[in-house]
Amino acid sequence: MSILAAPPERREEVDDGALPIARRRHPWRWVAAAVALLLVAQFVHGLVTNPGWDWSTFAQYVTARSVLAALKVTLELTFWGTLIGFLLGIVLAIGRLSKNPVLQTIAWTYIWAFRSIPLIVQLLFWFNLAYLYKTVSIGIPFGPEFAHFQTNQALSGFTAAVIGLALHQAAYSAEIIRAGIISVDQGQWEAARSLGLPWRRQFFTIVAPQAMRGILPNAANEVISLFKGTSIVSTMAIAELFYQVQVIYGRNGRVVPLLMVATVWYIVLTSVLSVIQFYIERHFAKGSVRK
Repeated sequence: MSILAAPPERREEVDDGALPIARRRHPWRWVAAAVALLLVAQFVHGLVTNPGWDWSTFAQYVTARSVLAALKVTLELTFWGTLIGFLLGIVLAIGRLSKNPVLQTIAWTYIWAFRSIPLIVQLLFWFNLAYLYKTVSIGIPFGPEFAHFQTNQALSGFTAAVIGLALHQAAYSAEIIRAGIISVDQGQWEAARSLGLPWRRQFFTIVAPQAMRGILPNAANEVISLFKGTSIVSTMAIAELFYQVQVIYGRNGRVVPLLMVATVWYIVLTSVLSVIQFYIERHFAKGSVRK
């Protein structure tokens, strides 16, 4: 007799019998896990036993003064490139969302141009700006000059790198910010207007917090990419982390352990940025999900 066909009294007796439920087995999952663990163990064993990694040299240079100084330059490039890039990106995003066709065209053209040109080309262009303009003037456009100075004196290698990174970053951050703003449901805008709130309060208390949920993940990825992308400025002989590592292994020939020095620092600081991203995202996610 089946359980469904049994009378209620008989069904209770069957239920009380606690029929065993056979668990579905997945043997291939355990096989895949075992193979993965074996490969990880083999990799770790190679890291420990292979003398080519030269961990003694790694330990010697990972906290060396020259490496830490270069790391400071990398962080400064990341900070200024991010700050200026996102500030300019906000302006460009406003231009893209503007109803003024002139502002729309200028913002779109900027974004199109700077996303099309490779970053290394932009950096080298700013680094060699003195070939085009020997002097730089400050004044009224097509009018009198208030001051002028030599381009080589005003535009150092570090400044050229910051300008190149920031202008490149602005093109991507503008699209991230624009996408976050337009992702907010139109009903939210209409509800804010119906409450009679001033425009600034509508944007900063209703629209912006919701837009930040879409902006933050992509913005954090851009910051991390910029942090790693600062290694490109080594072509400009700026003493950032990767350039300094190249200088050191060019002298002692210990290529692998010095590359591991740079790798470990990139991993550590990228992990710190990821943790910061997590807490900021959690802050703006309040009220978006039910507990």
